Amino acid sequence: MSAKTKIVVLHMKEVVYTAIFIVLALVLGGVLLLMFGPGQKAETSKAAESKYQPGVYTTSISLNDNTFDVQVTVDADRIKAIELVNLSESTTAMFPLMEPALESLASQIYDSQSLDHIQYSEENKYTSMMLLDAIGAALKKAEL
Repeated sequence: MSAKTKIVVLHMKEVVYTAIFIVLALVLGGVLLLMFGPGQKAETSKAAESKYQPGVYTTSISLNDNTFDVQVTVDADRIKAIELVNLSESTTAMFPLMEPALESLASQIYDSQSLDHIQYSEENKYTSMMLLDAIGAALKKAEL
């Protein structure tokens, strides 16, 4: 049995260059993983899903020296509640269609989560338009 010894000669310059390229490849791979990894998609989709800053937003309406507010409550992606606040009894007596008009508009807005294509009757057309403008102003405050 004869043992043949093989001697491999490496130049130190080649070893250093190889080590540097391996380190750079690992760093590049790590950066790409952080930029385009699975966690990035979840954050992006959640941010894209959010339409509103969660909270309660109000818009004031003045009618014949009476002032009341339309209050809109929103989550990150949904309109949760629309209601009239600070509505006095005299305003309710003078404008009896105010509350029924808001209830009709609110139910349509809850279903569609949008102010587009809202229908209202001819008998309370101007009341509905005024309320839609106030709701739109409150939602504009809530938008991101």
